[in-house]
Amino acid sequence: MKNIGNQLHHSAVRVYQYAVAFVKWILIAAVIGGIGGGVGASFRYAIEFVTGIRQANPWLCFLLPLGGLVIAFLYRITKLSGHADTNLIINSVRTDSRLPLRLAPVIFLSTVITHLFGGSAGREGAALQLGGTLGSAIGRLVRLDEKDMHIAVMCGMSGLFSALFGTPLTAAIFAMEVISVGIIYYSSFVPCIVSALSAYWITELLGLHPVQADIGAIPALHISSVLQTAVIGVGCALVSIVFCLALRYTHVLAARYFGNEYLRVLFGGAAVALLLLLFGTRYAGTGSDVILSALSGGRVMPYDFVLKILFTALTIGFGYKGGEIIPTFFIGATLGSVLGSLIGLPPAYAAAAGLIAMFCAVVNCPIASIILSVELFGAKGIVLFAVAVCISFMLSGYYGLYNGQKIVYSKRRARYINRNTK
Repeated sequence: MKNIGNQLHHSAVRVYQYAVAFVKWILIAAVIGGIGGGVGASFRYAIEFVTGIRQANPWLCFLLPLGGLVIAFLYRITKLSGHADTNLIINSVRTDSRLPLRLAPVIFLSTVITHLFGGSAGREGAALQLGGTLGSAIGRLVRLDEKDMHIAVMCGMSGLFSALFGTPLTAAIFAMEVISVGIIYYSSFVPCIVSALSAYWITELLGLHPVQADIGAIPALHISSVLQTAVIGVGCALVSIVFCLALRYTHVLAARYFGNEYLRVLFGGAAVALLLLLFGTRYAGTGSDVILSALSGGRVMPYDFVLKILFTALTIGFGYKGGEIIPTFFIGATLGSVLGSLIGLPPAYAAAAGLIAMFCAVVNCPIASIILSVELFGAKGIVLFAVAVCISFMLSGYYGLYNGQKIVYSKRRARYINRNTK
């Protein structure tokens, strides 16, 4: 009887501990997600506002070098130069490094400046930095310990990602999966979901709605459609390597030949402005209109994905701020559309498959990518999208957007490798 009593006591203690942890994370994650939703909505509105100004006044693109000087000055006076990027957020989940709160307003303003003057960048890189910083700040405020601080950072990342894209489940899984490929931090599942949903609901209350696309007919699941989709997966894997290398080596060469960050952004901004003069503003900013056109079956230029790689590498590599994921969507959608027209796939579906496959190839997150396909395009084509995802994931090798990301297990065999992406 005494043993039974002890077992009941231990069971009651465990139930109590789980209940306390559950309630604690529901409350903390809801606060992080709620604040993240407000910040994310403000960020979206700010980006859309300055994008509208730039589109109405294309000459602003020629002021990109001056905008770069402002960005360099902001990072210099806040002592964030050379240290503040998405890799800092990813590394903070695995280490004890503390995220400076001043990073949030600086990355917010710098990204808005980049978009105002036509730099080719996204917004999600800034969102991950904003979210991670906010999560870290709230975690310190409520005195979380080291391990719980890591979960708070992931909550912030999922909240801001959800606020920007309106895809809460993708946001939660992405935050858990992107840190270490091969290991998912399941202890953060409930907090990340709660944070993502809180942010999603806040953005809806503020008048922002999810990004979704009607891609029309999706091919039936036959061997021919599987093989055609596999071609898109292969193409995206190869182009993703080119994109990652272009970003990496542009940054390295810019730092080598322009040690002064002011000269660096001046040269990079002038180069992008000159290219915009030659090719038009189609490749400025996020390029969302081109993405939506491709997803609706509209005609794209066969060189669109090549030029977007060039514009984005120059923008990000020379010190402008934003993100690489929406440019990745542009590259994947336009590449998919081009390949689809060559192999006989419906252009809208091919663009969608390219977008999802390219996303997976550069972030190394296959589960989040498959879920993203459902949240953006519906569940009908999930198996075909999974084919594109698994192929692009394996064939993209150990390349990725974030060199702070760890590849824990080999993509080719069941072997522990624990290496950073290239």
